[in-house]
Amino acid sequence: MRKTGIIAHNSKKALIEDFCIAYKNILTKHEIYATGTTGRRIEEATNLRVHKFLPGSMGGDKQFTEMIERGEIDMVIFFYNPAMIDPKEPDVYQISRCCDQYNIPIATNIATAESLILGLEHGDLDYRLNH
Repeated sequence: MRKTGIIAHNSKKALIEDFCIAYKNILTKHEIYATGTTGRRIEEATNLRVHKFLPGSMGGDKQFTEMIERGEIDMVIFFYNPAMIDPKEPDVYQISRCCDQYNIPIATNIATAESLILGLEHGDLDYRLNH
């Protein structure tokens, strides 16, 4: 069972809900971690169980990076709005840098998220079992 982290800026929450509905059959086989509001919305849209952090603006993004640093997340899906930088939103640069530093695959758009989730289904992240 892999641990998937999911984060979405406010303007991308509907998209992440749709993504989770579309790939519910894959996500149900794994543990999902999400920032507070995103996690609640995923639960409501899919009935999946989600481990929820604080909302991103209240430190949930920092909880995410701490989990990445401890090697406890296997992949991250972070839908953000590149046209809008808002200090109240989770820090995409901090999280993506952390993923790069600890070799955690991260998807920041629907195309890469679909590639990662299908790879997850096919066992492409099983190499992480030894980490």
